[in-house]
Amino acid sequence: MKQSQTALILRIMSLMLCVTQIQAKDAEDPEHDYLGSRWDPIHFKPAIDQASDEQCLKCHQEILKRTTRSESPAGIKSEESIAWYQTNQNYSGPQETFHRRHLVTPEARRFMQFKCITCHQGHDPKDEVSGSSETAQSGLILRKSVDPDICLMCHGSFDYKVMSGLSGDWPEVAAKFENDCVTCHKEYRTVRHKLNFLNEYEIENLQANESDLCYGCHGGRAWYAIPYPYVRRPWLQRMPGALPEWAKNRPTKYDARFTN
Repeated sequence: MKQSQTALILRIMSLMLCVTQIQAKDAEDPEHDYLGSRWDPIHFKPAIDQASDEQCLKCHQEILKRTTRSESPAGIKSEESIAWYQTNQNYSGPQETFHRRHLVTPEARRFMQFKCITCHQGHDPKDEVSGSSETAQSGLILRKSVDPDICLMCHGSFDYKVMSGLSGDWPEVAAKFENDCVTCHKEYRTVRHKLNFLNEYEIENLQANESDLCYGCHGGRAWYAIPYPYVRRPWLQRMPGALPEWAKNRPTKYDARFTN
């Protein structure tokens, strides 16, 4: 009887040791431990600056596999309705999810070169704010995993008030310029789209009948009521008058990570 009890105790201890070893192995391997993965260095500076899409999608591949609802909770079928982004002429195809519209749709592949780290620059899983601890990453946006200023670059309002000759939003004045943005922009603001998340060649070689594509990212898909303060090159001598008030204190170059 005593020997049986001893054998049972040894078996239990052996089993506990095996479980402990498995748990330790999982803790060392982020692929098998969710909590450990959340704090993996790749989610923070400086490692995230070098993260590839392949590394990100290894754990987050669901963002490209998700699909939109075929029918809303109210019973409205997607093919019988129009999403807000489908109202713009330069979008084609069925409704798509947010990430797919920025990464894999035909328009995204033609005009964009987004990477995961274009928008995602790390965040603190604990309370999503900088300065909450000695080791917290600095520069985080309070309670947001992406800086809204990045979204504003392509989703701000059409800033017609600072454009000479424009009296209203582009749809209201497009006919006056034969619906061609290059009517003016072949002379002004000629250095543009030199950002690593845009396909400069495709954008700069749009046909005259594709000018609505310009408006698509410059007011046509506005998420915000404010425009993005695009960088200003040195004020040209041929521009009449003094530097206008709205152009003062504008940045003269973009963040280096968008131009490298």
